[in-house]
Amino acid sequence: MEFNQNKSIYLQIADSISERILSGELKEGDRILSVRELGSELGVNPNTAMRSYEKLTGDGIIFNQRGIGYFVAEGARQAVLTQMRKDFMEGELPDILRRMKLLEINPQDIFK
Repeated sequence: MEFNQNKSIYLQIADSISERILSGELKEGDRILSVRELGSELGVNPNTAMRSYEKLTGDGIIFNQRGIGYFVAEGARQAVLTQMRKDFMEGELPDILRRMKLLEINPQDIFK
């Protein structure tokens, strides 16, 4: 995974896991890598991986079964979809629409 310097690594990791859930690569109930395994696989500090898992846990996307590991939560796909749509609508879309207006691009031009 290549990291973007404009966004915290732990958020990029959380986004990557969320995208894997949306794509169906990870399904409800699937076990995901341990914090140490994830850190090792991505070449990041385990504390960074732990921050990603804490965010995802707080968002209700994954849960920890003590002594067993982390798993994709029930309803995770819908939770990810809802959050990513909200982030897009409030964050990225206004910027896109502003640039389209500045560049005089009509939505019909995009879907030709």
